[in-house]
Amino acid sequence: MEGYKVKDYGCPVKRYCQIMDLRDDPELIRRYREAHDSEHAWPEILEGIRSVGILEMEIYISDNHLVMIVETPLDFNWNEAMSRLATLPRQQEWEDYVALFQQCREGETSDQKWKSAERMFYLY
Repeated sequence: MEGYKVKDYGCPVKRYCQIMDLRDDPELIRRYREAHDSEHAWPEILEGIRSVGILEMEIYISDNHLVMIVETPLDFNWNEAMSRLATLPRQQEWEDYVALFQQCREGETSDQKWKSAERMFYLY
């Protein structure tokens, strides 16, 4: 197993970890992966994520379980950024589309779908 290189921003950052499950259907999982690949990801969504101050966002998958890691500047305000993100062009359209694959309620925003994971251990 190889690790994943972490970007050096030249300044301290903070990290948010969130979790969600996909519908347990191999075809839906395949389509969800495809929606996030470099060929199919919606440019407006990527631009919107960056525009609210997110430096990096990674999604990891194991079976139908997702873990999302978000890195931000230290002064980042999660609630303000998610409120702003929800109003950006095509954001709700994207959320409605990916909801086809996710275990969530109809019409939920990204912030409502993803659940915060509590850090219970760290080594440093």
